[in-house]
Amino acid sequence: MSGRPKGLVLYIRLAACCAAIAFVTCLASSPAYALSEIQREDLPSPVTPSADDDVSSPGGAIPMPDPVGTPPSTGQQPAAPDAAEPDSPADGGSNRPRVDPEAPLPEVVYDLGKLPEPVRRMHDLIIEACKSGDIEKLRPLIGKGDSMTQLSLADIDGDAIAFLKGLSGDPDGQEILAILEEVLSAGYVHVDAGTAQELYVWPYFFALPLDKLDAKQRVELFKIVTAGDFDDMKQFGAYIFYRVGITPAGQWTFFVAGD
Repeated sequence: MSGRPKGLVLYIRLAACCAAIAFVTCLASSPAYALSEIQREDLPSPVTPSADDDVSSPGGAIPMPDPVGTPPSTGQQPAAPDAAEPDSPADGGSNRPRVDPEAPLPEVVYDLGKLPEPVRRMHDLIIEACKSGDIEKLRPLIGKGDSMTQLSLADIDGDAIAFLKGLSGDPDGQEILAILEEVLSAGYVHVDAGTAQELYVWPYFFALPLDKLDAKQRVELFKIVTAGDFDDMKQFGAYIFYRVGITPAGQWTFFVAGD
């Protein structure tokens, strides 16, 4: 009998220890389990967007760019192309030689009295300036701006009188004055009568084929050019030395040389 209480005591202690261990284990595991359950419940459930939801910025879908090479759409019809501007009438090269071998020879006129008064007046003023020997006296006759006398087939830079002096063989421009006077002392032709390009042109060689000049006319030509110049111009087919054009209104339009 003395051994039973001791064994019973040991059994009770062992049972108590097992119960304590189970209780401690429960206490240790229960709070962690509860915390994980609270955190999981507080998390928001994921939202799956539907196919109809607009994921773009408020106001509608972002417009896609137009294909390369396509003009942006404005909702308006494209403007019609501008109508082509009519070509402005050219003067047909009024300062160029007018030689038509098939056309009748133009009338060569020497009588200055047949000139319209404005043309006669401009002609006389140029001759007077040339005879003075002072090239500056041509300045008011040449004018300026759009109505300025053309002195070259190309554009000129700088002062018109300085340009004429540069053409002359002497520094004062007296050689060019002599050429201008000689040109205006020859006969003239009236070209493009009744048109906007109507002109009186000196010398008349401007409009005559050189191979049709008679002996008297060749003498007149040699007052202006040399025989060597004449041979060169025959190869070209026209007179290309200095010439003067004046409109019926008396405007001095050109004094040029070349082709």
